[in-house]
Amino acid sequence: MTDDNAAAALRPPEDPLSDPFWKSLADGRLTFQKCKHCGNSWLPARGECPKCLQSDWAWENASGDAKLISWIVYHRAFHPAFADRLPYTVAVVELAEGPRMTSNIVGVADPETLKVDQRLRLTIEQDFGMAVPRFIPV
Repeated sequence: MTDDNAAAALRPPEDPLSDPFWKSLADGRLTFQKCKHCGNSWLPARGECPKCLQSDWAWENASGDAKLISWIVYHRAFHPAFADRLPYTVAVVELAEGPRMTSNIVGVADPETLKVDQRLRLTIEQDFGMAVPRFIPV
C-alpha cells in the first residue's frame, strides 16, 4: 500500500463536529470539549455532554500534560500501513484536564519500563499527511 493510499484509508472522515479537533492539531494544539453547564470535559468529539447531556459546550486547549492509564504493545500490525513500526504502543492516556483518549506512546526503547500513572507529555507528529497527538514519558 502506498503512503497516499494509506493516508486516504486512515484519515478520519470529515465531520463538522470533530473537524475543530483535527484543525487544532494541525495548528500545534490539542483540544477537548468542556461542558458549560456541568464542567465535564471529554474526548472524542460529540454533540452533547456525556455526563449531563447538555449541548452547551466549548473547545478548550489542553496543557499537554497527561498520565498513562493503560497500554498494549502491538506485535502484529492493526493495519498494513503500520507494519514497519512493529512493535508499537497504543495507550489510553488521561489529560491533566480530565478527558481520556487513545493515542500512542513514542520515544520508549523498552515498553516494559512503562508504568500506570506515569507522567506523559504531548507531542504532535505528522503521519500520513496529518497531525496526530502522541505522548512521550516525562
